[in-house]
Amino acid sequence: MIVTVTLNPALDLTYAVDALVPHDSHRVSDVVERPGGKGLNVARVLHALGEPVLATGLLGGTTGDRVARLLTADGVRSRFVRIAGESRRTVAVVDRADATGFWEPGPRVTPGEWSLFVAEFRELLGPATVVTLSGSLPPGVPIGAYASLIALAAAAGVPTVLDTSGPALLAGLRTAPSVAKPNIHELTGVLTRPLPGPQGLADAVRAVATGPVVVSRGSAGLVAITGDEMWECAPPAAIEGNPTGAGDACVAALARGLRDHTPWPDLLADAVALSAAAVAAPAAGAFDPEIYRHTRPTAALVGGTRARTHR
Repeated sequence: MIVTVTLNPALDLTYAVDALVPHDSHRVSDVVERPGGKGLNVARVLHALGEPVLATGLLGGTTGDRVARLLTADGVRSRFVRIAGESRRTVAVVDRADATGFWEPGPRVTPGEWSLFVAEFRELLGPATVVTLSGSLPPGVPIGAYASLIALAAAAGVPTVLDTSGPALLAGLRTAPSVAKPNIHELTGVLTRPLPGPQGLADAVRAVATGPVVVSRGSAGLVAITGDEMWECAPPAAIEGNPTGAGDACVAALARGLRDHTPWPDLLADAVALSAAAVAAPAAGAFDPEIYRHTRPTAALVGGTRARTHR
């Protein structure tokens, strides 16, 4: 069973309007709500793939109740730790030209609530085959939270995939998750040296990370830096659509590949294909099955001298 951790989940609200005009009133033509947060998107993709998955994290208040009900309606199993604060909402206002987002910070988590989650996480490591750790940290959760969870999973022999940003990403990179998956902008924010070309990227990543790192670069695909190797994989054709959930689909593919000990070339090709299929879907946490079936890129070894399988 793959366990997805979302410490700062949200109720995602999307408002459709004809045209967004600042400082004006708007009539909303359509409202869509869904369980939000990067880890919940990962869980929904894995469920759609037919993979056994359990979503966990922190939920509170009536908003948290709504998130849990929507997950259940999607068929995704969950086991959240309840907190006193109200879970956050994210609001996207979509018009014919673009989308404008408003993200709440999330509830403040007490030390006692965090301790309860850590205890729950220890229990879930028993049946877990892989753990994904995704998204931002709510107020009150220590910056090293993901690093601590990675260490607990490693001690239990459970592989981890980390997808976060800022200081939480840097702390996690230094704790050697099985795979870290920042996008290029998140990665640039924590690097201590410039990125002049592929070798510069590899050197900069190895200066801050103690394990494999898969970097997502939007339509340019993925780069994996692992040991003395660097692999590159890009989609064979550009896919138009909504890129919001592409990174989460990538994490889902990496988690499944970790469980199955998939070699790097096949692992990256599958992650690129699933990411492209997610771009073609209307909402994060979903993917287009036809595009997934027919997108089969090839990964190339662009650095290092030895091909190895990912174990």
